[in-house]
Amino acid sequence: MTLTPADENFAARLRRTLPEAVFRPPEPRYLEEPRGRWSGQCGLLALPRTVEEVSTLVTAAAEARVPVVPYGGGTGLVGGQIMPEGPAPLIVSLERMAAIRGVYPQENLLIAEAGAVLADVQAAAQQADRLFPLSLAAEGTARIGGNLATNAGGTGVLRYGNARDLCLGLEAVLPDGRIWHGLSRLRKDNTGYDLRNLLIGAEGTLGIITAATLKLYPRPAGEGTALFVVPDPQAAIDLLALARDQMGEGVSAFELISGQGLHFLAEELPDIRQPFATPPEWCVLIEVGLARGLDPEAALAELFEAALERGFTSDGLIAQSEAQRAAFWSVREHIPVANRRVGAVSSHDISVPIGRIPEFIDKGGEVIAALGEFRLNCFGHLGDGNLHFNVFPAPGRSKEAHANQRDAIKRAVHDLVHAMEGSVSAEHGIGRLKVDDLTRYCDPVKLDAMRAIKAALDPAGIMNPGAVLRG
Repeated sequence: MTLTPADENFAARLRRTLPEAVFRPPEPRYLEEPRGRWSGQCGLLALPRTVEEVSTLVTAAAEARVPVVPYGGGTGLVGGQIMPEGPAPLIVSLERMAAIRGVYPQENLLIAEAGAVLADVQAAAQQADRLFPLSLAAEGTARIGGNLATNAGGTGVLRYGNARDLCLGLEAVLPDGRIWHGLSRLRKDNTGYDLRNLLIGAEGTLGIITAATLKLYPRPAGEGTALFVVPDPQAAIDLLALARDQMGEGVSAFELISGQGLHFLAEELPDIRQPFATPPEWCVLIEVGLARGLDPEAALAELFEAALERGFTSDGLIAQSEAQRAAFWSVREHIPVANRRVGAVSSHDISVPIGRIPEFIDKGGEVIAALGEFRLNCFGHLGDGNLHFNVFPAPGRSKEAHANQRDAIKRAVHDLVHAMEGSVSAEHGIGRLKVDDLTRYCDPVKLDAMRAIKAALDPAGIMNPGAVLRG
């Protein structure tokens, strides 16, 4: 159906209904995405304070067939939060809906509005002596509604799962403006279709999440962090299996770091202290959280001895203080920052079965080498099979010099991922960047089902048009 822009007539109608919703021309931040791939457009920016105001906005948009773009923290990396083409949309920012509505420590639950910043949700859990384990680099600005809309991952997926696994219930406004009151505190509820999991990961194309019931966990009594040098990715996988054999679910994070990433860090961010005098070709960052009575440093030392004996590691560092733990994590968290400064020709957020990761890394290197002289930085969440496989220009060259190769590089990497039964979107979503990839690689039956669901819930196509599904 034909959509209409959020013009002055539409604005006047909304101002009569919601004079306090603050309609204004957007600041540049609402029209940009972190990688600079697109610039968005906007007819109106609305900042509702309640779910009822969101409902009024969406109802009016549905009646006028005005496109609606939900906006969280703007940290998405696939362009789901901006609309560069088509009629100028109504951007609905949830930033004024940031309350923690309730904390239930005995139930290990917390209810937060969608505009709550992830770091504030973590802090609210900590005040109740609980843990909300979703953790990612943008947690100081990302908002929980966007985290759920994209089914965000991060460093704790190995132990706690994605955002979807951390949510029990939702409150949301559907494309016709009706409010779904689904903020369940139940862990068992088999009453029909799971609308919660349909909206999570839908990137605002099926409705606007306004609040969520989130799972909390007991805080580990003791936490430990280590960096182990490994000879290759296969040894890293063997080390992961050994760590889980020894510590079970106590392994909270298991991150693969390549020597190229450490070299980029030394070049671009020399103030970040490197853990090893000579950057190893491969190393892993291990985080453990253990119950009371267990010593994480001793457990990591025992793991190192067992791994050394088996040839899974040749060197290692075990943090002896909170400052050292923070320093180890700082290395991992600043690798993407160094990557941005170098400038990637093409970045890939992919996952493959864990057992096939070594094969993928080897074949991926061969695929890229066949396309020219490039540098590869392969790193990421090895414990859940999610890698960031990023391609950079050779020293002395810029990413702009290879702009004409970006699509061919992405296609070659994604073809390999698909052939190895992987996913071309592990944790960042589809957005607008990967719409064609979804069409190319998605199971056709699944794709037809997705289109049928979209047509049933959003027949006018007003919700985040152009994201996830084309047309």
